[in-house]
Amino acid sequence: MTSSSPEAPAVTLKSLDITERPPLTPTQVAWRRFRRHKMAMAGIVMLVVIVLYVTIGTFFYSEADANLTDLSITLNPPSLEHPFGTDMVGRDLLARTIYGGQISIIIGVLAVVVSIVVGVLVGAVSGFYGGMTDSVLMRFTEAMFNIPSLFLLILLAKMLSGRIPNFTFMGRSFSGSVVVIIAVIGITSWMYLARIVRANVLSLKEQEFITAARCTGASNISIIFFHILPNTTAPIIVSATLLVASAILAEAYVSFLGVGVQPPTPTWGNMLDQAYHHLEREPWMWFFPGMLILLAVLGINFVGDGLRDALDPRALTESE
Repeated sequence: MTSSSPEAPAVTLKSLDITERPPLTPTQVAWRRFRRHKMAMAGIVMLVVIVLYVTIGTFFYSEADANLTDLSITLNPPSLEHPFGTDMVGRDLLARTIYGGQISIIIGVLAVVVSIVVGVLVGAVSGFYGGMTDSVLMRFTEAMFNIPSLFLLILLAKMLSGRIPNFTFMGRSFSGSVVVIIAVIGITSWMYLARIVRANVLSLKEQEFITAARCTGASNISIIFFHILPNTTAPIIVSATLLVASAILAEAYVSFLGVGVQPPTPTWGNMLDQAYHHLEREPWMWFFPGMLILLAVLGINFVGDGLRDALDPRALTESE
């Protein structure tokens, strides 16, 4: 008698399409956070429009057009021939805002480069070596903080103006005051960044990977530049972005007061200075350069806020 064992019930498992995604890198997480920051994306759009304006505009207007004077069309309001109107000597304001915008942006970026170099070096050396070095450098930084930056900027610009002759670079003529303004803004705006870098260096130099680097025989310079500073890039990037906006405004301040970039080089700032006596009767002279400064500064600040939120190390790790 054969006993038949009951057959095991056939179990059909529905295949699940589960794909494990690899974990996001810090860069990918930061980019996702940045994309979700609506004001930062609006700032990107503003900056792209301004950059396209000052670059593509050069294909339609030459530098000679920006400096061409025609006394027969002085103070003409906006028209089809001159969309932004003309100034008191008949120069086309559209062409001048294009070439003046290039100089304002160049001044902002290069001044921040100077500020970053000085601020990062002071902050890194002060935080890493500590002791008397830290005390001296931080007291000097605090002394610079106590001097009103705008007053110092105006004073140095006035003292150094006229010391550098006009020069030509890549076919364009520049006033020597451009170099002066870049240097002056750079050396009067590094203090805040230096304190940020110092705080990060003080925290990082006690980490285990720095101890491991010391054990391998790495020099102090190598530790600072190849181990500590690469881990401080996030706050440096955020601060540098916001400093560009401050540098553009600083150039506008000193140019409006008549001690900034001098003719023949146009900037948005000295265009406002030239419009000072035409505020009511010829508003187009100040409206267009002023609006471009406003859009540029707003766009940079929006992007800086987005970067600050996206690169914040205290933010929760994004999970999928």
